[in-house]
Amino acid sequence: MSINFEKAFGVHEAALNIRSQRAEVLANNLANADTPNFKARDIDFSQALLQAQSNLASGLKRTSAKHIDSRIGTDIPGLSYRVPFQPDTGDGNSVDAQVEQTKFAENAMQYQATLRFLDGKVKGLMKAIRGE
Repeated sequence: MSINFEKAFGVHEAALNIRSQRAEVLANNLANADTPNFKARDIDFSQALLQAQSNLASGLKRTSAKHIDSRIGTDIPGLSYRVPFQPDTGDGNSVDAQVEQTKFAENAMQYQATLRFLDGKVKGLMKAIRGE
């Protein structure tokens, strides 16, 4: 009997990838907090996860290294501009550093929670393999 890792881990691999991409987007926002006309962006995690689930369900996979990766050239699902809480400061920048830091910390905690969940799954699989 073989172990199907897609069934064992579910959508959590995609969740980690989305959280990682979101961390990059939020870090980019923070890095450009003083850049004139920079517009803050964020990833809608729910929308991106739904897109990832539909991609998993469709079963589209590369069966050969010679096939073209369909993800090349596409935007990150759920990526959009953030609506600022305060009016424009005059330089056209929509980054609020406090909001970005809060979102970044929240995303980091959720990333860690997903890692811990997956760690528990792996430990459970290891116990099953060992027959414990």
